[in-house]
Amino acid sequence: MTFPVQFEFAGQLYHWHFLLETLAFLVGVRLYYFMRKGVDDPISSQNRLWIMLGAMLGALIGSRLFAILEDPAHVGQLNFQVLYASKTIAGGLLGGLFGVELIKKIIGVHVASGDIYVIPILVALIIGRWGCFLMGVAEPTYGTPTNLLWGMDLGDGLQRHPVMLYEILFASCLLLFFILIRKKKLRNGERFKLFMVLYFLFRFLIEFLKPYQSLFLNLSSIHWSAIIIFIYYYKFLWRLLSGKLFRQTAYED
Repeated sequence: MTFPVQFEFAGQLYHWHFLLETLAFLVGVRLYYFMRKGVDDPISSQNRLWIMLGAMLGALIGSRLFAILEDPAHVGQLNFQVLYASKTIAGGLLGGLFGVELIKKIIGVHVASGDIYVIPILVALIIGRWGCFLMGVAEPTYGTPTNLLWGMDLGDGLQRHPVMLYEILFASCLLLFFILIRKKKLRNGERFKLFMVLYFLFRFLIEFLKPYQSLFLNLSSIHWSAIIIFIYYYKFLWRLLSGKLFRQTAYED
């Protein structure tokens, strides 16, 4: 396999990345609407639309901001093309979270809204990450050089950690996990919090296998996005680490 992997259409070569990224979005949205059928949603359809708008705008801003901060030395050399092309899933999830919370305060929604998005997000993430992997070193998501047997030449002649394959495997395991616990009695919103904590823990750790640029205290913008999530969900983290999460009922305070 030669990276970046391309396909031919009408005599032209195209990258898989954009196609799979678009497919990930479409599949994720359709899966969300499918899963919402027959569910007693405490949030009205109109408010759901507002919440989704907040999520998309927040994700748009967050994904660009944290992607730019991944290379802080070049912040002063930004242009529209670089800004448009720069994006990161971690920043998108973080920005989307705060975009939703802001919209919910504005429209007066006080119940958790994220559980129904967990499986669609994971499915979209798995599809989209295949696009990132097929770009090789042409996409800044590759790993550091390694001597391990599963190291891969991603297009620059070096054997590197295929970190996108690691993430696809992790996200697939998370997807299976959330399917298996779908009937567990958890408070509204706990599944989304669990997803965010587990995913950002993975991103915090896997970042050390990538050639990142330090933003502050020798940690990258992705590290700091994970730390923000851990601080934001500190009460949930305490319940999770103390073993109370799966012992509680759906109505405990």
